Amino acid sequence: MWGRMQWTGLWSMMAGFLQAAPIADVDELIRVLGEAGEAGEGDVVELGPGRFELKAPLKVASGVTLRGAGMDQTTLTGEAGWEGNPATLPDPETQREKFDRSGYLIHLEPKGSGITISNLHLTGERLHGAIFGSGNSNLRLDHLKIEDFLYCGIRTYSTTGASIHDCVFIDAGQRWERGKPGVKGGITGGGIFAIWIKDSEIFNNRFLRTKTAPNEHYYGIKGRQGKRLRIHHNTIETNFSIEFPFENDEDVEIDHNVLHGTVSIPKHAGGPVPTSGRTFHIHHNLFQNSYAIEFVRNGVEIDHNLFDFDPANDHGNLISGFGKAAAKGPAVFHNNLVRNPGRGVIWINEPFSNLVVRNNHIKAVTTGTPRKDGLFGFHPESGFPTIVIRDNRIECEGVARPLLRNKESLNAGIENNGLTGVADEDDYANPKADRPQGLLEPLEFACGVDGEVRVEGWSVTPATDAGREE
Repeated sequence: MWGRMQWTGLWSMMAGFLQAAPIADVDELIRVLGEAGEAGEGDVVELGPGRFELKAPLKVASGVTLRGAGMDQTTLTGEAGWEGNPATLPDPETQREKFDRSGYLIHLEPKGSGITISNLHLTGERLHGAIFGSGNSNLRLDHLKIEDFLYCGIRTYSTTGASIHDCVFIDAGQRWERGKPGVKGGITGGGIFAIWIKDSEIFNNRFLRTKTAPNEHYYGIKGRQGKRLRIHHNTIETNFSIEFPFENDEDVEIDHNVLHGTVSIPKHAGGPVPTSGRTFHIHHNLFQNSYAIEFVRNGVEIDHNLFDFDPANDHGNLISGFGKAAAKGPAVFHNNLVRNPGRGVIWINEPFSNLVVRNNHIKAVTTGTPRKDGLFGFHPESGFPTIVIRDNRIECEGVARPLLRNKESLNAGIENNGLTGVADEDDYANPKADRPQGLLEPLEFACGVDGEVRVEGWSVTPATDAGREE
């Protein structure tokens, strides 16, 4: 007894039809996955190599697998007459009923479960995006090349149990302002743009930008509220690598990524701390932009990262907060290596409390400007009795720099730091203690797609095959 047959190249007999070979014709594809498509629960729709030009979105039903011959062999795109409406961009983000979804290549069945899409090249320079879904669970998107869309690549709402992995995003979105390209302002789309995503995983994806016009850029992973979400082993070469602002996030883990741009996680007044005690855990990443993390957020732990910045590109503080409402914390920054911190290590405009900076090794060299401000800038009304800077190694080479940017910060708990070339070290006691200064253990890890980059202390090298992670 075979039950429901799900062989590569075969559809289920129980669905009432049998496909003995991969689909090679766009008309057959539309018959199967068009508005009144035949594919249903448990069916595998297999596409052969070639280019399939569509005139309307494909509908993928709950439980259906759509699989091509490979991301460099099977292409889905829109035919010349099908264009998304620029007047509806940018979309209203969280107001999904007002959202124009007509310009997406693939529509997932609303609230559909168990959908898989893989091994395809999705492209459409006149379309809003590649995939749209709402209320989906157990979604699997893998081995997709998503290239050249007007706004974003994968666009989801209220997603649970998703796995998005081993995809390549190339110029997968743009910036828009009131229906026109956002040359000087507007809202930017994302390669993955997920609103309300939980119990999900995003890994081994590569995000590339090849276009240079002001509006022709996109964010790597963009979201509004993640819960129990892990983002790991991605290589993201966009100016904002990851953005999760405004909402109440919980247990979002960002680890083992190569990040060329900013991780943005601000929330008014820092936001609530969930019962788990953690909103974001950011660890074992390679950061390469001096404007690395956008704050403020309460319940954050940032540890075991290498922040390695070009001293000629010293435009940012490693952690920056631009708001005005006081944030109560907590946040902890520990066991990180920081080389060439640009403007500084932490600058928070709003009053902040319950911050611990410990066991980091920071090397500041003369930057291109050069920067001379203190490495830590806190609002004068911050909760300084709850701010602790201890057990760090801090070295300024070339231009001496102060540790602090204002006299109020002298009320922070500053102790047992090893200071070299720090201009204001006579202004505070910095009492010694019988504790290690700097990292508590060597920093060694692989990061990026398949662990393609090896971090060993201050050294960053391509990983050998033996050093790559499974």
